[in-house]
Amino acid sequence: MAARSYGQYCGVTTAVEQVGERWALLIIRDLLVGPRRYTDLKQGLAKVPTNILSTRLKELQESGVVRRVPLKNCGLVYELTDYGRQLEPIVLALGRWGFQQMGDPGPDDAVTADSLTVALHTAFRPEVAAGLEPAHYELHVADVVLRAVVDGAALQVVQVAPAGRPVDPARRVGVPVPGAADVVIAAGPGIRRVVSGELTPDEAVAQDVWRVVSGDAGMLDRFAATFHIGPGGS
Repeated sequence: MAARSYGQYCGVTTAVEQVGERWALLIIRDLLVGPRRYTDLKQGLAKVPTNILSTRLKELQESGVVRRVPLKNCGLVYELTDYGRQLEPIVLALGRWGFQQMGDPGPDDAVTADSLTVALHTAFRPEVAAGLEPAHYELHVADVVLRAVVDGAALQVVQVAPAGRPVDPARRVGVPVPGAADVVIAAGPGIRRVVSGELTPDEAVAQDVWRVVSGDAGMLDRFAATFHIGPGGS
């Protein structure tokens, strides 16, 4: 049941009633990465009050968007249903749309492993990657470490740190990727300016927006071409 009714017979109205409440879409964002325990969701959404998180999860379950299931070695976790997973292209499109107005982060704005994972999927350009050689990036942003493996038009993002999340076999979240990365990149929030094309990779290095920890510095150009959101969310 929706938390409130807008009293209009419309598909948009129904969608908003199901996922438009505060925090609901961020819960869905994190569950798009993989199944999560309640404590994982609370940790990733640090500012959500516990009563609101519980209420949203209950509402999303009642709407058929989320279900609670046992996962081996993890106990009970929340995951998206098939119906809920249909929101993935919508959430990524919203991410591209919102990216254009992000600006610089505030002092209390956090980057989490799940938000950065979804951000990479949001910015990924499969049509560009399909014409490039396979690439293996390791990205460090604050205490988040991700492995992004690009093979043709396919992107796999594996969370290396913080560790301890439940494993989604379909997406290999938390499962180590064998072999060394082609390049290890340390970046701050200013990496947004590379993704937008505001800075070239070389300019970003010069301005200490990112740096190569190890590997092939020439991979920075390929990263910028592969992960890009231009004007209009293109």
